[in-house]
Amino acid sequence: MFLSRFFGRTRFAASKLETSAASASAPLRTAINPLEEFFEVERNPEDEKPAVYGRGWKACELRLKSWDDLHKLWYVLMKERNMLMTQRQMLNAQNLRFPHPERIPKVRKSMCRLKHVLTERAIAEPDPRRSADMKRMINAM
Repeated sequence: MFLSRFFGRTRFAASKLETSAASASAPLRTAINPLEEFFEVERNPEDEKPAVYGRGWKACELRLKSWDDLHKLWYVLMKERNMLMTQRQMLNAQNLRFPHPERIPKVRKSMCRLKHVLTERAIAEPDPRRSADMKRMINAM
């Protein structure tokens, strides 16, 4: 009897803590469902400020980054491209206008520049085996 009450209370307390922690961290979480990452967060139409989006990455900026940072950035850009393409396709199917279509070329150019910088590094590699491996990896991107 004591054990069931003890474990019941601790289980209840643990679930209570989880819900309070989840509610406290809810504003920080970006997507509950992984598929939500393919769609942009809805903007409030009452916002008077227009949406401002950044510029593409320049090759000189990318040359300063490490190999690992460039790979992470590649996947971020790929996610952004997939999100934009999904949103554009969804809006086209509903006969709606895609807002800010200039974002797609920015992402595409950034991806091309990133690949160019990685290729430069692969060519500059003195070890021919490692250079061939790097080129194979870049071409698979």
